[in-house]
Amino acid sequence: MFSMILFIGGPEIIIIILFIVIFFGSSKIPELARTLGKTMREVKDASNEIKREIRDSANEVKDDLETNK
Repeated sequence: MFSMILFIGGPEIIIIILFIVIFFGSSKIPELARTLGKTMREVKDASNEIKREIRDSANEVKDDLETNK
């Protein structure tokens, strides 16, 4: 089950990892991973902020409709 991530088998994952090591070098991989992690965190935070703003706006509209009845 673990070897079938996104329809990619074990040998394909190994080839991809080897390509990354050859292309970027072993010293750059931790830096790339850190950058990827920070980027994913920023996207998640931005997504949560947008959801919160939409929820707050919807609650304001709902409150306005209830007070106007």
